[in-house]
Amino acid sequence: MSKFAVSNEALEHACRLYGTNASVTTFIGGLQNLVYAYAQDGQDLILRLTPSANRTELLVLSELDWIRYLAGKGISVSQPIRSKNGQWTEQIHSAHGDYICAAFERAAGRRVDYPECLEDVALYERLGRLTGKLHALSSTYQPVMPTIHRHDWEQNWFLQHIDLLPETQTGVRDSYFELLESIRGLPKTDEAYGLIHGDINVGNFMVDDQGEVTLFDFDEAQYSWFVEDIAVQLYYLVYVYGGDDGLELREEQASRFMEQFMKGYQLEHALDEYWVRQLPLFLRLREIIVYIGSFRNWDGDETFSGSNNPWFIDWIAESRSRIENRQPIVNIWDR
Repeated sequence: MSKFAVSNEALEHACRLYGTNASVTTFIGGLQNLVYAYAQDGQDLILRLTPSANRTELLVLSELDWIRYLAGKGISVSQPIRSKNGQWTEQIHSAHGDYICAAFERAAGRRVDYPECLEDVALYERLGRLTGKLHALSSTYQPVMPTIHRHDWEQNWFLQHIDLLPETQTGVRDSYFELLESIRGLPKTDEAYGLIHGDINVGNFMVDDQGEVTLFDFDEAQYSWFVEDIAVQLYYLVYVYGGDDGLELREEQASRFMEQFMKGYQLEHALDEYWVRQLPLFLRLREIIVYIGSFRNWDGDETFSGSNNPWFIDWIAESRSRIENRQPIVNIWDR
């Protein structure tokens, strides 16, 4: 759950801007944003309130511009809709802070969640093809205005907030700085670097009855190496395995995913094998991002004593060890 809150008055204000009211909205969660579902004229929609402390309005507008571009090129995405004032974004002010509002069509279909997603190899190929299309289109994308421009990978919110970690975690911090320096040294070519989704995982897409995948939540879109978009998807399919048997299970899952994913990906975008072999770097990057994010709502409690989730407690300990030892969560490329 997001640590941010919004008053009923502010929520009502936001709802009025989009022709609805708070009584018919349902809060569905969010970490960086507050996200609500509602229906209007028979259509299922999403209202999103982004704290201005997290994103500027120009950054939100750049996200929506990228989504609209992809939609215009045939990518199935959750498209933004205008407010009653005809604007793509609206700003509201409240005692709890300022918010940037945006609304979207709700993606059709269903989630393919755990554990189903761990065996759905047909989904991996479809995700590969969709990701490849997105990366191919990145090379032709130009923002509608120069001021509407997504940030570079180093400006990722979580990478910018390494101080969420307790000062005692010097090993994690040292690993963080070394990893960023290694990634900075990678070449930025048109074939390998551009605007990515940044957070493709089972929580950010729906699959309809025909198998079409619809992407949403482009809030983490950024300029980075395309392989980061692949590493993110792989990470979330292997991080569920822990304990003594975890490594073997992760390797099996990684091989299952990569074979089918790259089969679909290479149909849409050519990515040299050199970049596939950089996946361990970006798996480490994603682990650090997730690790930093884990401290966001815990006020620096590195023991997470208030958690009643045994899986999380085990994961955070294993994650810290991997980060400090410069180990990716899985590596099937050095065998």
